[in-house]
Amino acid sequence: MNIKKSSQLLGSHVSISGGFSNAIAEGTEIGCTAIQIFTKSNRRWASKAIAEKEARDFISAQKNSLIEVVVSHASYLINLGSVTEEVRRKSLIALVDEIKRCQRLEIPYLILHPGTAEAGQKEATLEQTGVFINQALEETKDCSVAVLVETMAGQGKSIGSSFEELAAILKPITHKERIGICFDTCHTFAAGYDFRTTEGYTNTMDHFDATVGLEFLKLFHINDSKKELNSRVDRHENIGEGCMNLEAFSMIMNDPRFTLIPKILETPHSDELEGDKKNLGVIKSLIK
Repeated sequence: MNIKKSSQLLGSHVSISGGFSNAIAEGTEIGCTAIQIFTKSNRRWASKAIAEKEARDFISAQKNSLIEVVVSHASYLINLGSVTEEVRRKSLIALVDEIKRCQRLEIPYLILHPGTAEAGQKEATLEQTGVFINQALEETKDCSVAVLVETMAGQGKSIGSSFEELAAILKPITHKERIGICFDTCHTFAAGYDFRTTEGYTNTMDHFDATVGLEFLKLFHINDSKKELNSRVDRHENIGEGCMNLEAFSMIMNDPRFTLIPKILETPHSDELEGDKKNLGVIKSLIK
């Protein structure tokens, strides 16, 4: 099947500063066919309600653009597996709210960092995280938004850096049609998965399929890594300028299983968006 370069869903994280519709304008300027946004401050629990006109203008702006898919990233504060009851309560409320915000803006995917675990509590934390995600999905039965748990680098106390941990989070979730995985290339590489060679790429994807299931892989975050393999450090770098190689990205870009899966850049930004344009150009150039 001959796929045109423009047919892949490629883009970047863009700002909603100045209004939701401005994200569409920014994404269009970069040359995106897919974008990622925050629908609220990513560092606060509270959120301002989305006005009907804001939602209507945003949906209209997207429909009149070349941007086919918009995804959202949830607040970094959410930690459903926290040992603190108040944090768990706030996290559940926040996740439910973010799902509803996405539904209002007709955004199909909400990306979620899975959180952290205290020493000796990882197994219980993984299960609890899955249980609370399931509760959030249960409380939003009228929504079609899917929550995508992101692969993590394993920095500090974070969970979700191994495919086995991701599988453990997904296990208690009964709403399988509304759950998935966001595969972050930098995080996965930093966590110890080496997919820079044909053999390594095949082994990594086979391992993911056997452990989690490729049917749950719904989105890629395309990022190079400032740090070496298995560093457990989350530091994004421009494509081709980090410790990964272009072959790793080329294999993802040309894997027919992932042609229709959105691929979002989270590489270092520049005020003039030139960094995003450059990185987008690099990944487009890898498509054969």
